[in-house]
Amino acid sequence: MAGSGIRTIIFDIGRVLVRVDVGRAKAGLAKGLSLSPEELWSAIERDPRWSDWQEGRMSPRDWYLNLSSRLGIALDFEQFAAVWNSTLDPEPILPISLFESLSKHHRLGLLSNTDPIHVAKLESTYEFFRFFPAAVRTYSCAVGASKPSPIIYQAALKACKTRAQEALYIDDILAYVKAARRLGMQGIQFQSPEQLRAELQALGVGH
Repeated sequence: MAGSGIRTIIFDIGRVLVRVDVGRAKAGLAKGLSLSPEELWSAIERDPRWSDWQEGRMSPRDWYLNLSSRLGIALDFEQFAAVWNSTLDPEPILPISLFESLSKHHRLGLLSNTDPIHVAKLESTYEFFRFFPAAVRTYSCAVGASKPSPIIYQAALKACKTRAQEALYIDDILAYVKAARRLGMQGIQFQSPEQLRAELQALGVGH
């Protein structure tokens, strides 16, 4: 084990493992509407049931029906799901070799604010999921809580069977890294693959 005492490395997904381009979904959902793509996406993020959607209290079809009735989105459910998933870039950010190296000496886990439509697409698309067994994938839509709530971090620690003091959390959003640190975890704010490798090396993790 590394001198840092880190046994477990927990990754965020969006903008850490997978590139996210919300612009594609904005454009696709706004087709035929009087709202601009920006206005439409703002309305979606401010939807009264956004938290219910992100935290698993709505089914994908109910979320679709909610948005369709409120905003007039003229897509059937399958079209809606495809456009919703168009935010996910098929090319991952980090190389498989990194997970191969890290998994030799550390348990790996996932912790993400995400929804069931994205989960299904993510898990069926990206090769890196083979390094993250289902038991260590912690999603807001499954836990019923979102970052930065301590509840979801505690769920991830439990899923990974690790103590906070033995865990490292990696996220692109500094507020979410700070939330992990408040629980006793170490944290890295992801900015680039090169920066992540350098910070991991400084902690004595991986290579």
